[in-house]
Amino acid sequence: LLPLPKKVSRILVAGSHAHNLGYQCGGWTITWQGFSGNDATSGTTILGAIKSAVDPGTEVIYFENPDSKYATSSGFDYAIVVVGEHPYAESAGDSPTLTVADPGPDVINNVCQSVKCVVIVISGRPLVLEPYLPSIDALVAAWLPGTEGQGITDLLFGDYGFTGKLPRTWFRTVDQLPMNVGDPHYDPLFPFGFGLTTSKSTIARSVSAGAAESPYVLGIMVSVIIGFYIQIFLLT
Repeated sequence: LLPLPKKVSRILVAGSHAHNLGYQCGGWTITWQGFSGNDATSGTTILGAIKSAVDPGTEVIYFENPDSKYATSSGFDYAIVVVGEHPYAESAGDSPTLTVADPGPDVINNVCQSVKCVVIVISGRPLVLEPYLPSIDALVAAWLPGTEGQGITDLLFGDYGFTGKLPRTWFRTVDQLPMNVGDPHYDPLFPFGFGLTTSKSTIARSVSAGAAESPYVLGIMVSVIIGFYIQIFLLT
């Protein structure tokens, strides 16, 4: 699915993190625990960046939490779902489950089982994602991209390529934690150091080298334009 075409009829953008600068920035931003919304600082949300990036004739529809009937019946060429976790700092971020914040799971299931979709995860750490992979066409882990959402759309639409490597192991379930390279039962969702680009030749080399044994292809991009962050995409 990636890179996404800019010139299509209709695009659905969904999820609580698509139009929220506070969620993009995370904790330690403006206040200790961060903020929610778009009033505390200036910037470009992911939704705003999508609208600026696509062809003028492409209709972008934002619906934070659509049901499956709406996603199926509205004639969307594809969907961009933006979910993740809420801002936190220090102990306020302690979590025994490391799950995507509500209503994110419902949004993923309702949209991605109805239309081709790319899911963008906004978080400061790996979250449990394996349950959603069968219905997702592409996955981007944007970490906390900050105020400039265009850094994400530059990659979504192919203006720049994914070039980085995963700086830590991405677990399947929290029961595996702590997980480190070299552990006797090391079985991550994505291993430390794994990453591909949208280049077909790079994908072929990495897969043949045994970088991953799954039906998904993983690519990562590191950027210092809007602060250090990494993006992961999965191509089925």
